[in-house]
Amino acid sequence: MRRKIVAGNWKMNKNVIDAQQLMIQLLSYKNSNTTNCEVWIAPPSLYLMMAKDIFEKDEIGVFSQDMSEHESGAYTGEISADMLESIDATGSLIGHSERRLYHGETDSHCNRKIKLALDKGLIPVYCNGETLEQRKAGQHFEVVKNQTEVALFTLSAEEIKKVVIAYEPVWAIGTGETATPEQAQEIHAHIRSIIAAKYGQEVADEVSILYGGSVKPDNAKEIFSQPDIDGGLIGGAALKLEDFSKIIEGFNS
Repeated sequence: MRRKIVAGNWKMNKNVIDAQQLMIQLLSYKNSNTTNCEVWIAPPSLYLMMAKDIFEKDEIGVFSQDMSEHESGAYTGEISADMLESIDATGSLIGHSERRLYHGETDSHCNRKIKLALDKGLIPVYCNGETLEQRKAGQHFEVVKNQTEVALFTLSAEEIKKVVIAYEPVWAIGTGETATPEQAQEIHAHIRSIIAAKYGQEVADEVSILYGGSVKPDNAKEIFSQPDIDGGLIGGAALKLEDFSKIIEGFNS
């Protein structure tokens, strides 16, 4: 059975006091409520150790927002897979659209990062998705296919089952625009079919695919009810417990 996940990407937000308060609130909520999904957060890297201290029983997964494609060396400002492993981090986001846009990351970079993460026992959350221009040009299926093949198809069947994919239509991130549940399901099913063509349906059916395009409390339940959508990668709504908790409850029947 595929894991169901709601993951919060905090991006470059929260000072240390506010971050600590939100983590404590989230832990209290998690311990006081029955949730039908795993809950993960990706806070700024400065707060990863604090998150691990607060979530000492691993009630909530702790992810970095990025990690280096290099094992170690003179790469100022970078965080290695080995460093993440050493603090018992759960994993890392890889290939987020903002990393691609502002830092020139490619799917080849993502492939190297994913392999390093897996070597260290970390869960890679591989982000892909098309821009508005590509969607309007009808290129979204081919774009996502190419991204998936370049980033993932050097992995073994056992390795790819450990990867979580987050489909994020770039045109629906931070814009207030949201793909309809049907549009999201269509691409999620497409991604799963691409994996099935390479690794077989049984393997594809074990890969969790999250939706990462402006999931909100009022649309989470409908989005999560789609057969190939296994949760969400949440941005702005993850910064307030009231909103994030309601999205988590989108998995409650």
